[in-house]
Amino acid sequence: MRALLIGDIMGKPGRRALEAVLPQLREEEALDLVIANGENAAGGYGLTAETTDAILDAGVDIITSGNHIWDQREVISLMESELPILRPANYPAGAPGRGMLRMGDAVVINLQGRVFMPEGTDSPWTVVDDLLAQLEDDPPRYVFVDFHTEATSEQTA
Repeated sequence: MRALLIGDIMGKPGRRALEAVLPQLREEEALDLVIANGENAAGGYGLTAETTDAILDAGVDIITSGNHIWDQREVISLMESELPILRPANYPAGAPGRGMLRMGDAVVINLQGRVFMPEGTDSPWTVVDDLLAQLEDDPPRYVFVDFHTEATSEQTA
């Protein structure tokens, strides 16, 4: 599998760059899966229907997020739709949306760190263990994790 993972798409400049580069890159590199973090795509503050459409139309398959995903109210209805948008899986039970998505041979998991972040998220370590255990009966060939953190020490733990 040939996959491309893209960090934060920041506002209109990020969306324009994505639209200008990704379609050709996807073809040239024969990419099977493109994952991008879209939590700052709407002017640096969350995700809207318009920015979601632009990102998906540019060729992104799955949009991940982090703590800024809730900056736009309309994201709640997007999260509750069938669109391939993920919120951190370690958000409290009852949060809109999902934190894991299977696409063919691949599973994408979205997690958020806890250092320098708003309180209330579950441990990303126990959540990812639980999610991986759910996949044991039908394991994917590939697992990609977008671990959105503020502290590099948490990324390397």
